[in-house]
Amino acid sequence: MTDTRLRVGLVGAGPWAHKVHAPGIAAHSGTELAAVWARRPDAAASVAALGGATPVDTFDDLLATVDAVTFAVPPSVQGPLALRAVEAGKHVILEKPIAATVAEAESLVDAIERAGVASLMMLTFRYARETVKWLTQVHRTGGWEGGAARWMSATLMDAKYANSQWRHDGGALADIGPHVFDMLDAALGTITEVLAAHRTGPDLWHVLLGHEGGRTSASTLTMHTPAVPPVNDFTVHGTNGYLTFDASGSPQDRYSNLLDEFVALIIASRAEHPLDARRGLHVQRVLEKITTNLRTT
Repeated sequence: MTDTRLRVGLVGAGPWAHKVHAPGIAAHSGTELAAVWARRPDAAASVAALGGATPVDTFDDLLATVDAVTFAVPPSVQGPLALRAVEAGKHVILEKPIAATVAEAESLVDAIERAGVASLMMLTFRYARETVKWLTQVHRTGGWEGGAARWMSATLMDAKYANSQWRHDGGALADIGPHVFDMLDAALGTITEVLAAHRTGPDLWHVLLGHEGGRTSASTLTMHTPAVPPVNDFTVHGTNGYLTFDASGSPQDRYSNLLDEFVALIIASRAEHPLDARRGLHVQRVLEKITTNLRTT
């Protein structure tokens, strides 16, 4: 770290790198945007300019100048690069899904544990103060028998994501599914089985999950519905009633909170966190179970 700031390298130059990662790191009192690397040098330079960083020619150049790496790239790209970063002793902020496959995710988590570096997942809902407050109330009240989630947006109808092939290939399950299933898991207990998974066109998902203790949850996911404003809500229900949560909010604020926790981990020389890479692996396993149980019409 330089002075009291963590030198962070950013990998990727897509919409989230522009909108959240680069300005968030540059604005945070505990971090410095030191370097940016992307497949297209012009895009890397554009993102670097947002935070006064240096665009670098190679991933190795980035690793040579930073303490930590944050990723804003597809899972198939993130998996191998994150492994190299961890093996070089760098702390990591990882996008979801954590990797392209469960096996790749397992290898990455093993490497993180061997290296003893800090890791946090970009499960951004969970860093919101409002989310923490809701989950605290959920756990304090208890008596829940099940829950539900709805995420309906027009994200993949937006031209700015036209070149994000992994999002279009994986659809709502890959892009927003990790957020939804992580939240339901946190509220109702560990997801233990996929009871049903159904996908209809265009990319409308219905997923029924089993949680520990016999609880169940139902999710409806789509990124092809022009809902204005988008619908992002979660509920739990049971003997003590019905408790709902509107998860809309500022991704920039959530990312700032994430950076607070990331820097605190590193200063304290701690690696374990409820939202570290092991959480990403758990979510990846849930995604694989869903695709294994998938029905389409």
